[in-house]
Amino acid sequence: MKIVVLLKEVPDTYVDRKLNLETGLADRAASDPVLDEIGERALEVVLKYAESVGEGVEVSALTMSPAGATASIRKGLAMGASSAIHIADDGLSGADLGLTAEVLAAALREIGADLIVAGQQSTDGATGMLPAMLAELLGLPALTSLSEVTIAADSVSGTRVADDALMQVSAPLPALISVTDALPEARFPNFKGIMAAKKKPIEVKTLADLGVDPTDLTPSRTIMTAVSERPPRTAGTKLTDDGTAAEKLAAYLAENRLV
Repeated sequence: MKIVVLLKEVPDTYVDRKLNLETGLADRAASDPVLDEIGERALEVVLKYAESVGEGVEVSALTMSPAGATASIRKGLAMGASSAIHIADDGLSGADLGLTAEVLAAALREIGADLIVAGQQSTDGATGMLPAMLAELLGLPALTSLSEVTIAADSVSGTRVADDALMQVSAPLPALISVTDALPEARFPNFKGIMAAKKKPIEVKTLADLGVDPTDLTPSRTIMTAVSERPPRTAGTKLTDDGTAAEKLAAYLAENRLV
């Protein structure tokens, strides 16, 4: 069985992230890049399954990220992935969801995976739409937003948390699934894994390799028309409790149509 896990390099989630107001893109120089935690959790699910089976499961990581993302990719390899495919091309700078999905789908067609596993949404873009878009482009069944996952030799199943219920879903392989942060945290690479990762292969692909033209506007492309800095937050309204605070609070809530 061949399983591909989608990984993404994002700005550090534990520091303030900045937007370049000239380009409208994330300012990657403002913080250190890290491997997105939701992708790590997706990889952890797959690695646990591979370990339980013992043999016959090939785990590969796939990422579309800047050329300098090698360290983040090596972390995925150090965790236990056997190989990685790195899509890096200057034409992908500022790629929207449509182009991102098209590029990843092209790579996945070449790989021919039995199961594709992704995080439900990244911590930078946070759209949550990419897994479903990929499944549509690849013609695969999609099980999205899974909080529990069970992988078998010919199928995959899991639990999805709905507003007022738990949904049990399943699909035959090949399929695509996305997971949420309700899944267990990923393992931390040990010294043996870190050393082994240095020898594991990373295949670099460009848009030309995948036959994708980023300037082709036949598929819908998102066009950013303007970007502006978020206005500073005000201190808000303060109520002094002089015996009438409850009345003032009720009046404030009513005035702002909050009750």
